[in-house]
Amino acid sequence: MVLLDILCHPLWALSTALLALVVRLQRRGRWDPRSCTVRLNGKTAIVTGANTGIGKFIAMDFARRGARVILACRSEARGMGALKEIREKTGNSDIHLRLVDLSSLDSVREFAQRIVEEEKALHILVNNAAVSGLPRQITKEGFDMSFATNHLGPFLLTNLLLDLIKRSAPARIVTLSSVNHKKGQVDFSHFHGENLTYYMDKVYNHTKLHNIICTNELAHRLEGTGVTANSVHPGIVMTEVLRHYSYRIRFLLNIIGFFFFKSPEEGAVSPLYCAVAEETEGITGKYFDSDCSLVLPSALARDAALAVKDFEICERLTSKL
Repeated sequence: MVLLDILCHPLWALSTALLALVVRLQRRGRWDPRSCTVRLNGKTAIVTGANTGIGKFIAMDFARRGARVILACRSEARGMGALKEIREKTGNSDIHLRLVDLSSLDSVREFAQRIVEEEKALHILVNNAAVSGLPRQITKEGFDMSFATNHLGPFLLTNLLLDLIKRSAPARIVTLSSVNHKKGQVDFSHFHGENLTYYMDKVYNHTKLHNIICTNELAHRLEGTGVTANSVHPGIVMTEVLRHYSYRIRFLLNIIGFFFFKSPEEGAVSPLYCAVAEETEGITGKYFDSDCSLVLPSALARDAALAVKDFEICERLTSKL
């Protein structure tokens, strides 16, 4: 009864409202996409998972800047919905949908082949699509579904498009990771679904660590080409990446997220900073935080020898035998 009286007291409501306001104000980054005057006319960009959430707002921003934008999506219906919305809101008709299932290496190869055949250039690639909370599933190629979607698929896609990207230099590759990579571990048996604990975001954390490790090695291999590769934490964002969690967990996260989590539009800011800002031109092999600042990732993510090994293993796993 005492607790109920406290919760119903006007001071509790006022303090809660003030806390919500403070938190929302702190969510604003130091860089505002709307104040950035960079134009992308004549440039081509690909955004994976662009039909919803962060990916859709990244694609929307590129479209407003005049880019030719390719939405790389798994669902044709949802992809078409995003395409129509982006065209209507930006007035840019040069927006196109190409279907790809990142959990399938064959689908990634088909998508990449079509891009290489149809596109004359590729200036920006944003690896945004990801899943979290999936139960144990093994793909037909023998990989854990989360690892295939979050890491091996984007890894293969990036490598298949590298020649086109290098011919288009200066160009940028941006891979969305997460601060949760610090909870991740490197165990190469994870790729095949072995020694994994399928609870909440544990598998997701491992995949996000691999994202940074391989992005750093890619940046090293791209030195002197005019192509940069960076990874970025978009913040804790309310997106459909939580759709595989239980109803109770999603309900709780939605309540907490109303006050503390970023919206998808806010989550798109730091990836956009890496992709278009003049201040990030030439910066490569780095990890950006959700406030657009350069920060050090975990010690594992900075291990150069591990990066070489990880990259080579991923090359072998994604090669077509």
